[in-house]
Amino acid sequence: MLEIFIQQTQAMRRHVEMLDALFKSATEGIIVVDSWGAIQLVNPKAQELFGYEEGELIDKKIETLIPQRYANKHVSHRMNYAQAPKARSMGGNFDLWARRKDNSEFPVEVSLSPFSTSEGDYVVSFIIDITSRKKQAEALIEANRQIQHLNADLEERVRMRTRELAQALEEIEQSKQEVMRALEKERQLNDMKTKFVTIASHEFRTPLATILSSASLIGRYIHTEEDEKRQKHVQRIKSTVNNLTEILNDFLSLGKLEEGQIRNVPVLFNVADFCTELVEELRPVCKENQVMKYTHEGEKEVCIDRHLFKNILINLLSNATKYSGEGKDVLLNTQLKEKTLLIEVIDQGIGIPEKDIPYVFDRFFRAHNSGTIQGTGLGLNIVKKYIQLMEGTVDIESQINLGTTIRIQLPNCC
Repeated sequence: MLEIFIQQTQAMRRHVEMLDALFKSATEGIIVVDSWGAIQLVNPKAQELFGYEEGELIDKKIETLIPQRYANKHVSHRMNYAQAPKARSMGGNFDLWARRKDNSEFPVEVSLSPFSTSEGDYVVSFIIDITSRKKQAEALIEANRQIQHLNADLEERVRMRTRELAQALEEIEQSKQEVMRALEKERQLNDMKTKFVTIASHEFRTPLATILSSASLIGRYIHTEEDEKRQKHVQRIKSTVNNLTEILNDFLSLGKLEEGQIRNVPVLFNVADFCTELVEELRPVCKENQVMKYTHEGEKEVCIDRHLFKNILINLLSNATKYSGEGKDVLLNTQLKEKTLLIEVIDQGIGIPEKDIPYVFDRFFRAHNSGTIQGTGLGLNIVKKYIQLMEGTVDIESQINLGTTIRIQLPNCC
């Protein structure tokens, strides 16, 4: 009997040693709590997971290892579990989080197994840190999201490519028209070059011939009583030189605009006084019995580019007098309304054919009814570029033999 008892005792010791080795070497955290939730046993892995030294957790409530925001609810869950304990996993459809000694948190997976001894009821918890698994799961979710995004992108690309292929036949059919349009554009460019040469040649040759003729005639008038005739030709020369100067200014302005040398520099000034003075300066260009009238409404202080504004008005008012007959008035109206300066230039001249109106701001374009009236076809093109530079808009209305109205809106920078 003694021998059997010794054998049983040795076997029990081996079992205890084996269980102790399993408890201490387990790769999962193991915590045993009593029916009151007090921690009774903690294996080394659990101490490592939670950052405690040996013995620090003994007799502490299990809620010590649960994030504060969940601790109160956990007490009621633990008490409910104690009423009907059974082996189960915790968490279900939600994430479980544990709290380390330094209050940092990490995701865990927990399994519970109840057991009883002569000393009472206990629950053993098996705890696994699933941080790596969770990161992998999140990485997998992100990878799936990216794959879905790529799939959606690929599907969209396929749809776009399908549409492109569907349009291919139509584009092939249109290619001939595109070639024809390209040829038409080239022809228009060549026409533009030809117009430039023709206009420049005509606009310079005619005034130069006038100057040469007048200069020759002046040389013949040597007597004092012929002074009136000399002055007549001197005036012709001055007028012709002024015309040449205007033509050169158009070409120079266009060149500066193309090269980006002209800038919009707003300054504050009295628009009513400015326009009144300008109208007075331009009265000499009016024909016989032509009257240039000016009106203004609203506040008078504006902040726009004074130089560009002057060039615009000079060009439009000069055109209005040039294309209007004797005794036909030219009107200039300005109105400062909120943050916008409204300008109207109205004449009672020959008007513009309806079919020509869409092209009046094109370079070198001259209306078909302009006849022998001098012009390069650059003035309105330059005016529009000035207006665009000032971030404004221009609009034109015209009727044959009734006149033309040009309306401009410029932003007031004040």
